[in-house]
Amino acid sequence: MILAVAAVLAAASSTVLVTATAGAAVACAPAWAATSVYVKDSVASQGGTNYTAKWWTQGEDPSSHSAQWDVWVNSGACGGTTPSPSPSSPSTSPSPTPTPTTPIPAGDLPRRALIGYLHTSFANGSGYVRMADVPADWDIVNLSFGEPTTATSGDIRFTLCPVAECPNVETEAAFIAAIKAKRQAGKKVLLSIGGANGQVQLTTTTARDTFVRSVSAIIDRFGLDGVDIDFEGHSLSLNTGDTDFRNPTTPVIVNLISAIKTLKARYGAGFVLTMAPETFFVQLGYQFYGSGPWGGQDPRAGSYLPVIHALRDDITVLHVQDYNSGPIMGLDGQYHSMGGADFHIAMTDMLLAGFPVAGNTAHVFPALRENQIAFGAPSSVSAGNGYVAPAEVQKAVSCLVKGVSCGSYTPRSGLNPDFRGLMTWSINWDRFYSWEFKNSHRPFLNGI
Repeated sequence: MILAVAAVLAAASSTVLVTATAGAAVACAPAWAATSVYVKDSVASQGGTNYTAKWWTQGEDPSSHSAQWDVWVNSGACGGTTPSPSPSSPSTSPSPTPTPTTPIPAGDLPRRALIGYLHTSFANGSGYVRMADVPADWDIVNLSFGEPTTATSGDIRFTLCPVAECPNVETEAAFIAAIKAKRQAGKKVLLSIGGANGQVQLTTTTARDTFVRSVSAIIDRFGLDGVDIDFEGHSLSLNTGDTDFRNPTTPVIVNLISAIKTLKARYGAGFVLTMAPETFFVQLGYQFYGSGPWGGQDPRAGSYLPVIHALRDDITVLHVQDYNSGPIMGLDGQYHSMGGADFHIAMTDMLLAGFPVAGNTAHVFPALRENQIAFGAPSSVSAGNGYVAPAEVQKAVSCLVKGVSCGSYTPRSGLNPDFRGLMTWSINWDRFYSWEFKNSHRPFLNGI
């Protein structure tokens, strides 16, 4: 029996500590309320039981959401009167987390990472590349794509490209063996979920839980290091009235945050999480946030911001797609368009410096760590709208890291020596064009 409990209660304006002394009944925390917001380590009581939250939650009844992969942990029976809370520092005791089925060994990325997508489940004219044939220059390989059975099912499936479409596809056993070899060599192999055709909308907690189960099954089956979130289209759209990225209420966003935190808890410190949103879903949030009161016209505008913010301590690398984009306003108040180093610099600087969301200085999106940030560029002219020559990409990196070759834009973030690296769509297209991206940028990143 636990005779002493220290639990952090997150309230709107203060952090409180509830303590039960040895020999006394554990006091019940304040009663759970459906309208209250709870964060990690918050404690609430219901029916004579204390429950501890594993991550942000609202409206999820502890008595029915305290199973192994749910948001609440049953912290045991309680009784007596709730003690008067007194201000204190948060407890340093770790909250209970699920036991991982397949623990992922922790491992660091190189200081400068080269990240690429590998078309494994479909053919698009670039040619199939076997996992064993992916050059060692790639530090993270994102398997494209895990897709849902229906948009709202949460049931993610991943299969290798059919032989009829990809005649040189390897067997699943050879694929798994090659992934294992990559990981043993220190590389990371992730399941990329979504893509242009894989709309994912976790509209219910049932879909959320299905998402967790199905993604876990794929990670375990193929022996992967984590996931890449590449939700596009209408996967993430903000409900009317959801205007504060720090406290989202839209189900598809709240459920995605919850699902990713569950996966992180399950697999531990080695779990790799990357994201590849489009500029529309991130940097456009500087001007517009959904269809809120500051002039937004599209509920998708800035819709990744609450996800990124809630998971900022869990994200390994955020690499926004600096392609297939319209003009976006930067921190200098000017619109920037694809076609050169300037666009990459301005878009990346916003994440390194932070910015007010939709012009609201009370809602500032805080800067992310330098080593969490990379940016995405097409590997070739056939890979995506927004291709620029390697020299322009390298000017952008040199500006962000060293403050040189900045052209007309001066980064508000200053120098960023720990900037992580570059992502590209895709490894397949890069091979099709004789490895221009890899051969240009691997030695450049190594030397900067």
